[in-house]
Amino acid sequence: MISAITGHFKGFVLFSLIIIVHEFGHILMGVIFNWKIDKIILLPFGALTVFNEDLNRKISEEALIAVMGPIFQIIFTIFLYYFGMKEMVYYSLSILCFNLLPIFPLDGSKILNLILNKITDFKKSHILIIFISLFFMFVLIFQSDFNLILILILTFLLVRVFFEAKNHESIFNRFLLERYLNNYHFRKVKKINSLDFNKMKRDYKHLFYNGFNYISERENLRKRFDFKGRLW
Repeated sequence: MISAITGHFKGFVLFSLIIIVHEFGHILMGVIFNWKIDKIILLPFGALTVFNEDLNRKISEEALIAVMGPIFQIIFTIFLYYFGMKEMVYYSLSILCFNLLPIFPLDGSKILNLILNKITDFKKSHILIIFISLFFMFVLIFQSDFNLILILILTFLLVRVFFEAKNHESIFNRFLLERYLNNYHFRKVKKINSLDFNKMKRDYKHLFYNGFNYISERENLRKRFDFKGRLW
């Protein structure tokens, strides 16, 4: 209604179409991997498909879901360019570039976080993505010449990053609890020369050294959770 009153209805329709194509890429890949879709959130700068899945799902699956949105959008942009729809090409490229910034919860942050998960442990990668998000947001703020729309979008993102940082320990405990309650079949094994849970990685099963011999991941997690999976 606001876009119609202000004479920006055409731009709103073009923006919505691009977002629908983008999110369809995420959704299609999620359906292929049988991921449960919790909800689709409309944001001031686009949309967000929220999946209700374990944090310990395969990195390869999550990576394909994360990149399929931008891939669908790129294919759609090429299609628009081919038919001479330059205005929509501009809209699409602008949205795509912004969405690939490493700022939570944009796709760029998800892709970077998955790369970090391959390199380092789960907890450290989560902390890094929060700090990287804050860094890029402050850079954009100082480079924006205080553009009101951009400031509003970055304020919204800052709130999302704040709550992600606030829930950091809860997210890490969920990562561990899933490992305790479920029997994941990871092929790769990582040996940890201590009992430190913080060094656990995605896509790995772990052996912990207790000073005398190596114990299984589940045996070590039993010290953190009781038999019903509740936190001590």
